[in-house]
Formats: sequence, C-alpha cells, structure tokens
Amino acid sequence: MLTFTTAEADLLGRTADALCAYMGKPVIAEIITEPDEGFEWALFALPLGPNDEAEDLPHVQAGGPGARFLGNGGGLDLSDGQPVDCELLWAIQLSDLDGCRFIKVDAQGEEAGWSDELSELLPFELSEDHLPDDEDDTADIDEPDADDDIDPPEAGRTLH
Repeated sequence: MLTFTTAEADLLGRTADALCAYMGKPVIAEIITEPDEGFEWALFALPLGPNDEAEDLPHVQAGGPGARFLGNGGGLDLSDGQPVDCELLWAIQLSDLDGCRFIKVDAQGEEAGWSDELSELLPFELSEDHLPDDEDDTADIDEPDADDDIDPPEAGRTLH
C-alpha cells in the first residue's frame, strides 16, 4: 500500500492552510485511501455554500466517518463526520512508477504533473529548508547603541 509519510502529510496540510490564507476562503485537504487500488491520494477542495451552483463545478464530497483531514480546514468544524459538498481544486495521487511518486490531478481529473518531489507540484514553497535561522532574523537589524545621539522630537510636535 502506497501511503503518505508524516512529513508529506504535514506539507500537504501546510499547503491547505496557505491556500486558505491566499484565497481568503476555507480550503479542505483530505487524505483518501483507495484500498482496492493500493494507494492514497489527497484532495484539495472548497466547501460549497447552500446557494452555490454546483452543476458547473467539478464536484467532490469531502469528509465522512473516519476522514483524515489535513491542516486547519480553514477554521471549519469538520468533526461531526458529515460529508461536505465541495468544488474540487486538484489532487495529489501516490504512484509506484520510477521517478514519479506523486501525480497531480487537476479538477477535471486529468494528470497535470508528476514528480518524485512533492514540493514541485504544490503552489507554494513551504519547505523548512528555506526558512531563515532565528539568529539570522536579527543580524541585519541596525539597532542604535545606548550612546548613539538621537535627537528628540521638536517641542510641540506630535509624532504619528
């Protein structure tokens, strides 16, 4: 059975959270197991509201009993185990092909990309390799020394 590693699931969850922030809408990410096929896949979807017209949108149901959601779900409470009607954005399917552990599938169900590196198929660079060290965060800040001459504001002027 091809399954997502903990690190891969974490990266997919962080991607869903970044999509929520970028789009300003809740994005649901869920890992789904295809036991008869022998692999997992992760879907990314936007929940549909009661007034949304779903007939022209690529439709999928997310959730249900035992659902494995990733990220924060855009602040939605998905703990009731009820399926949620959604617009499918895209999905990542696991593969056992050489040089192709991940296959990106677009909203129409077409293969849109494939790679051995998950990060190459995601819309944001979220790897921790690119985060600055804590020490580097303050290295470029020029803080005044206690003995630096700093002129006080002129009397009667208000600083904004």
